[in-house]
Amino acid sequence: MPDDARPVLVTGGTGTLGRALVRTLLDDGRAVRLLSRHRPTPAAPHAVDWVTGDLLTGDGVREAVTGVSSVVHCATDPRHPDRDLDAAAQLLLAARQEHVPHLVYISIVGVDRVPLGYYRIKHQVEDLVENAGVPWTILRATQFHDLVATMLGTLAKAPVVVVPDGLLDQPVDVREVARRLAELAGEPPQGRVPDLGGPQVLTVAELARTYLAATGRRRPVWSAPLVLRATPFRDNGHVAPDRAVGRTTFAEWVQQRSR
Repeated sequence: MPDDARPVLVTGGTGTLGRALVRTLLDDGRAVRLLSRHRPTPAAPHAVDWVTGDLLTGDGVREAVTGVSSVVHCATDPRHPDRDLDAAAQLLLAARQEHVPHLVYISIVGVDRVPLGYYRIKHQVEDLVENAGVPWTILRATQFHDLVATMLGTLAKAPVVVVPDGLLDQPVDVREVARRLAELAGEPPQGRVPDLGGPQVLTVAELARTYLAATGRRRPVWSAPLVLRATPFRDNGHVAPDRAVGRTTFAEWVQQRSR
């Protein structure tokens, strides 16, 4: 059992990463508090201290951070990225007022290099975290297997899967990111820690063929050089080949999910 009985607060605890993190913390015997705009569903773990609140308005946020050992900030809104700044500001304000000893923020590899609006906002949130007066740790991770599979599933609906030639990706298992966040939440603040990348850097064409084979779909995959110029990922700033520390490959993950 952990020495610190105070709960770890997880924001975004109903999302892909948040759910995995909550399960990991509970498996570790940690007390978990979850902040959500919605009331818990019957499927929510009974051991979780569920707090209803809103990061955008600040309602319930100060109550959520009171008495916690750390906060892991996973909440994000890719469809409305500007809201991430407002949410982080409300959370950090409450954390400073309640003297939260440690805030862990999950960011994305390449937020300082990829010219995409969502990435720029994530980088600005990093800056807020670093300068809010709350002890902090920031972990950047590469894209999750789940996100890559969703993207490829959309592309696979067409008779020909067209991908940018030369575009790389380095997907990582969300459970491995959750494990690392759980470790960091139980340690002292460390500032910016080394990135967490998936075990393989592959072309999107290779990932597409892996996905098609695992899901039993027959589609030709066409790499189009001109398509690469139209994507903000054209310079592959979102991969971290020197931080390929993840263990579960995309092929293994897709096969597990298919079974």
